[in-house]
Amino acid sequence: MNVVKWTMGCALIAMSAGPALGQSAVQTAFNYDLTGYECGEPACGCEEPSCGCEDAGCCDSGCCGDSCCGDSCCSSCCCDSGCCLGDCLGDCCLGDPWALMDCIDPCGCCSITMGGWTQMGYHSDNTRLSFQPNDLLAFNDQPDRLNLHQQWLYIEKVAEAGACSADWGFRFDIMYGTDAQKTQSFGNDSPVWDASAGFDHGSYGWAMPQAYVEVASGDWNVIAGHFFTLVGYEVVTAPDNFFYSHAYTMFNSEPFTHTGVLATYSGLDSVELYGGWTAGWDTGFDQAFGGSTFLGGFSTSLTDDVALTYILTAGNFGLRTAGADGYSHSVVVDATLSDSLNYVFQSDLVSYNDTASGGAGGAQVGINQYLFYTMNDCWAAGARFEWWKSDGIVAADDSTSVYGLTYGLNYRPHANVVLRPEVRHNWLPAETAFGAEFDQTVFGVDCILTY
Repeated sequence: MNVVKWTMGCALIAMSAGPALGQSAVQTAFNYDLTGYECGEPACGCEEPSCGCEDAGCCDSGCCGDSCCGDSCCSSCCCDSGCCLGDCLGDCCLGDPWALMDCIDPCGCCSITMGGWTQMGYHSDNTRLSFQPNDLLAFNDQPDRLNLHQQWLYIEKVAEAGACSADWGFRFDIMYGTDAQKTQSFGNDSPVWDASAGFDHGSYGWAMPQAYVEVASGDWNVIAGHFFTLVGYEVVTAPDNFFYSHAYTMFNSEPFTHTGVLATYSGLDSVELYGGWTAGWDTGFDQAFGGSTFLGGFSTSLTDDVALTYILTAGNFGLRTAGADGYSHSVVVDATLSDSLNYVFQSDLVSYNDTASGGAGGAQVGINQYLFYTMNDCWAAGARFEWWKSDGIVAADDSTSVYGLTYGLNYRPHANVVLRPEVRHNWLPAETAFGAEFDQTVFGVDCILTY
């Protein structure tokens, strides 16, 4: 899970969707803020103009959003300051997003908050490697139709403790949509929590991916219950990802949820430590095959612009390993290359002996690379290149590499709305255990409304 906040301008997601539950121990990916990017008074009610050339004295207060002010002097110094591209894309003064709590608690006095989002999208083809469309076993698995992916609501109280004080909190999430079967406790041994068949309605269903209590004291934070994993960079919650689709590594080689206890210690300089116990992978208040794993790791700032996160799970994964012991880790390096450019490297490894397949050993490994370019508060572009390989896990004799290249945009016409069009190309180099040679191009676009 990415630790460094990627600053892209507008406070669209983090301010309205809130922290993504179990991720609160590390971070909420893609937190947007307005740091260093203000607008002129006529466009957003700000007191100061912000074409980047105020010191030159050639801008008036009405310049913001007017194609670099529409003034040759100001246009010149705007471009010199590096903000011309964003300004010339149009007026991008989004202002503050609306939140559900604005109606419930307009004075901001209540420590309990509520929020959520609605995600709808279309994608032209299924991207699951098994070539079995509509099997409900992967994200974006209902092609060529408009889907309600996530109708999400949460309620939470964040535990906020000072150096000499303690506090408590909680979080509960519920969602409905085509992403439900991927978000439920599918690692359960019995129909407990949201793993019951009554939670599904065809390709749609319900899920309760988080339900935990939280205690904080000094530099310690502890959550207990059902929560999202720390593993990986991409996450289940749609507003916290740049891309509409997910990497193969994310939905093949990472857990989504856990049931257990997780502690975070932040008393060291530039380092956070994580450690806890879980009942295996993807369980909801259940323990399949005696699942018992350690979940932990650390995040640290290597420099002012580079952060490293290492998260591991070790032990009996439960249903995933049919009671066998295994090991997995995720390494994420997040580098800020400039004010507008961000690079992310992620590598995952999963290894275990699958007793359900006669004790055959196997491993999965993946490498994902991301590059994001922020044009202004409204526009950002991104690319993702991925390689994922499975040896002996999908099938006893398989050795499969799959590749993917995704290009996408994020466009924010409003502080509460983001559109995410993308083009994704997937391919296998040769015939494998999955089937014949695979070459596919998928177009997708979704819209997320946060509140």
